[in-house]
Amino acid sequence: MAWRFALVIDPAAPDDEGADYRDTLHEIDPHGPALGVGELSAQRGDGVFESLGVVDGHPHEVGPHLARLAHSAALCDLPAPNLAQWRVAIERVAREAGAGENVMKLLLSRGVEHGPAPTAWITLADAPDNTSGRTTGVAVATLDRGYALDVPARAPWLLLGAKTLSYAVNMAAIREAKRRGADDAVFVTSDGYLLEAPTASVVLRVGDRFVTPEPQAGILHGTTQLSLFAYLEGRGFTTAYETVPAKDLATADAAWLLSSVRLAAPIRSVDGIEVPVDRAFTDELNAYLLSPRD
Repeated sequence: MAWRFALVIDPAAPDDEGADYRDTLHEIDPHGPALGVGELSAQRGDGVFESLGVVDGHPHEVGPHLARLAHSAALCDLPAPNLAQWRVAIERVAREAGAGENVMKLLLSRGVEHGPAPTAWITLADAPDNTSGRTTGVAVATLDRGYALDVPARAPWLLLGAKTLSYAVNMAAIREAKRRGADDAVFVTSDGYLLEAPTASVVLRVGDRFVTPEPQAGILHGTTQLSLFAYLEGRGFTTAYETVPAKDLATADAAWLLSSVRLAAPIRSVDGIEVPVDRAFTDELNAYLLSPRD
């Protein structure tokens, strides 16, 4: 990944309506040292983040990403981010994006251990080439996430609905999927219900209905999935959040992994079983997802 730009945000700036936050943003070398040795994001993964797709200099779904950043911060007992300040920072970083696809990461951590304030920064990099996944599709392996469907409600301290920096399990799941000959993983509960991929939402098509697993099951509510559902509803399709049995993934008329940077990648096989891919409809979905939208 080629890093293009990085910016540190002063989290102590007051949340004043109409304030000019530009002097609270500090450009840093994206290839140089940036974090102190006591930084809890590095020591414990104690923080939250968001990844925004940036296409031809336009960041996508800024509002939904900032809302989810604030939601994750609240779940983790982090100070509420100053969203007006973050908007100014996102606009500043977006000006450094070139033509084509980039990825912008918003990061908020608890800061240095016993320090006075959280740490906040944004990075910009070239997006990975997702052409193959969007066109030929992805093979997925279903992996037991190790808990039943009702666990998130019974144990909210597991932070299953927050986008935290603690991504070791997610990365381990992708490696395990690759060991099984797949491209990516899809998590399922121990009692047999569909959840999400380590870095993407899952959407199924059954006839003219589009379904994604219910977010209250400890799933990160996908910003790209929200945008896509709004588009599909405008096209006259029915969308729904449901408790989805894991077996339905292999029997749906079509299915996709959705994320801000990957966009819509059709699932072509589940645990080694080939499933249908609607290439024409996938092209339509990605044409929408690549178009400018806020």
